[in-house]
Amino acid sequence: MEAPQSGGSMGPVPVYAIDKPLGLTSHDVVARARKVLGTRRVGHAGTLDPLATGVLLILSEEATKLSPWLTGSDKHYLAWVALGADTPTWDAEGPIERTADASHLTRSDVEAALPPFLTLREQVPPRHSAIKVDGERAYRAAHRGEDAPALPARPAGYRSVTLLAFGARHDLPTQFASTKQGWRPTESGRTFALPPALADLPIALFAVQVAAGTYLRAFARDLGEALGVPAHLAGLVRTQAGGVDLEACVPLDALAEVEGVRARDALDLPHATLDATQVQRVRMGQRLPVDALPASSGEGEVMLLDEAGNLVAIAHLAPSGMRLRRVWPDTSR
Repeated sequence: MEAPQSGGSMGPVPVYAIDKPLGLTSHDVVARARKVLGTRRVGHAGTLDPLATGVLLILSEEATKLSPWLTGSDKHYLAWVALGADTPTWDAEGPIERTADASHLTRSDVEAALPPFLTLREQVPPRHSAIKVDGERAYRAAHRGEDAPALPARPAGYRSVTLLAFGARHDLPTQFASTKQGWRPTESGRTFALPPALADLPIALFAVQVAAGTYLRAFARDLGEALGVPAHLAGLVRTQAGGVDLEACVPLDALAEVEGVRARDALDLPHATLDATQVQRVRMGQRLPVDALPASSGEGEVMLLDEAGNLVAIAHLAPSGMRLRRVWPDTSR
């Protein structure tokens, strides 16, 4: 996907693709976006922890209605897992709680521990997380110095887990680029900011695709348990969310200079293009005959676009007919 450009129109439902910097919360990014965009109607599509970087989709005004689809989309990551020490937060925030010698582990050991993740359907999320318990975010108790509540297992899903490298941190690849297989180490490419290392530990570097709601900090913990050592997430970069690749993202400081990514490019859904009469009918809440749409639309959820490529609606198609899930008004007038 091409990077957003400052010229031209992204249509009435733009999505702002931000490369979240290290150290900021997703809420910090939203707060800054509200000032830049001049509206309080701003949200994001999938939390990134402060020590994670990469794709954070910012939604403003009519684009906030895309949240169920973008938040619920698959996510892709580069994940660095340090073996031999764990922390209360399961990431590099620290402090180290337990240690164990992990020097005996090999790349083959790590690869042998991966297949069970591909059939995993539930996973216990981190206690230091934004999940609500009795109406309060779980991490807030920890910030007050209280014991974080135990959380029940939640749905999780690993589409793919690929071990890219294993060894000492200073021996791991440092440059990456987007390829047909996803973001992979390259001889020349982009470098990523990672949290400072908590200790000199062996690290496994992964490319991971997961379903919404899957915590990579939980992956680090569970991988350590499978290998018989404590572990924590030493670094995380989200490389894709929905249809948006990290290459299409801009630094937070450049938000005021871009018009965003078209909704059709952000959503990882098939699409059908409507003529002007069909657009008018859909915007009036009328369902269209399924056989009037392009055959490529198939069954399931589909984006309905106007002839300029702007998002008109999201619909669910089935042999029994069309059901409109969400319709966007014409804001071009």
